[in-house]
Amino acid sequence: MKPVKVGLLGLGTVGTGVVRIVEGNQEDLSSQVGSPIVIEKIAVKNTEKDRVIAVDRAKLTEDPWEVIRHPDIDVIVEVMGGIDQTKEYILEALERGKHIVTANKDLMALHGSEILAKAQEKQCDVFYEASVAGGIPIIRTLIEGFSSDRITRIMGIVNGTTNFILSKMSQEGASYEEVLAEAQALGYAETDPTSDVEGLDAARKMAILGTLGFRTNVELKDVTVRGITSVTREDITYAKRLGYEMKLLGIADRRDDEITISVQPTMVRQNHPIASVNGVFNAVYVHGEAVGETMFYGAGAGELPTATSVVADIVAVIKNLKLGVNGLKAIVPYKQKRLQSDEHIMSKNFILLHVDDKAGVLAQITQIFAEYEVSLASVVQQPNEHNPDAEIIIVTHNASKASMDKVLKHFESLAVIRRIKSVYRVEG
Repeated sequence: MKPVKVGLLGLGTVGTGVVRIVEGNQEDLSSQVGSPIVIEKIAVKNTEKDRVIAVDRAKLTEDPWEVIRHPDIDVIVEVMGGIDQTKEYILEALERGKHIVTANKDLMALHGSEILAKAQEKQCDVFYEASVAGGIPIIRTLIEGFSSDRITRIMGIVNGTTNFILSKMSQEGASYEEVLAEAQALGYAETDPTSDVEGLDAARKMAILGTLGFRTNVELKDVTVRGITSVTREDITYAKRLGYEMKLLGIADRRDDEITISVQPTMVRQNHPIASVNGVFNAVYVHGEAVGETMFYGAGAGELPTATSVVADIVAVIKNLKLGVNGLKAIVPYKQKRLQSDEHIMSKNFILLHVDDKAGVLAQITQIFAEYEVSLASVVQQPNEHNPDAEIIIVTHNASKASMDKVLKHFESLAVIRRIKSVYRVEG
């Protein structure tokens, strides 16, 4: 049986996991695809670096082009990260008829349509299961498992770092700054955590999921993004008191062929399954018109969970090679993109106001909600021993974003409102 040869771009955490699985599970993998899988060449930054796994140094190179131009390599696995230069590598590999497996969410969110178009032109596979939710096979599920259904909603925790931070804040009453420092010490957060905590990482993943789920070309600019840096212990305390957990959720909705996609801190009802997803774990909740509600849960990052998805994609490429059907399974968006207007984007909302502690304030505030046709689910006014002002906690029924924006703008000009302390979306 002629071996299928693989070129690896990157030998960091995920690349190391790929080598471990391919070499450690060779018998099982070979039985699935009908031939051995050989990692022929690996591009690294430093060939002399000591590594946690034994690798034949003759297979290492510091020149990625050597891997891409290798005549015997059939599949290029990209786990090095980066965007612009990496895109060049992948487009050149496709031009040479090589199949691509990547874990690069940034690349696919920004340039996926161009890469997939080139792949279709060259009849090559481009698989990217590991780019979203680590070891959870959500991309293959959206493409194949829901191929007969019409997806109306995708909601998920797709960033483990922020979920770790919010979980610890909720469970231990710690501040954002304290838990961020702990996450960095444990290696869950980068020295510069901006991409995670500002929601950018999750936004890129939701752009990918939205494109696949709704069959339209969702771009990063279409995703409304808000991170967790402004979430306080007080916010989480009030959420728990009202029966909610705070989560950074990516939410993609489709209604009447109009879509909206956002990433934002959200209060989730404690009896919702996604509210119990803690630590660095991810979960993706999918609603289809036929299947109803489904949820997928698992490790969202890490060496072996992510590498499992990468190797599964390698197996899929090789099976297609054997069948002669490479390049035929790519999902090319075919629906015209129509974004929901602010008048059509609906959600429940939590609002915490600091107000003058005097008679008549609550009546003024509820009158403003009525003026913009926003109905209220609950209103609580209470003193706070740490705050000389009174606090009013409001949860609305479903209201349009346009109406809520008008309410909040009106609040800014109302003398009795000292501060709009917090505003969050509510789910459940």
